[in-house]
Amino acid sequence: MEDLTIELLIRAQYSGAASDVSSYVNLAIQTVAVLIGGIVLWRISVVIHKKKVAQRSRNQFFETSYSKGWKRK
Repeated sequence: MEDLTIELLIRAQYSGAASDVSSYVNLAIQTVAVLIGGIVLWRISVVIHKKKVAQRSRNQFFETSYSKGWKRK
């Protein structure tokens, strides 16, 4: 193994060889993208669910004179 001196470590740091900033930035960007994508998919799911619920409530299959009279009692 090479002799690691303080001078060698300082040169590696300032030359960019020891920098992990780009990895951390990529990880942060991916994290934000997944979070935003999840929120968008969640909101789309809510909109679709509300449409389905509204469509079910408009169904006239069970609306008969008997069921309307039964609901009043």
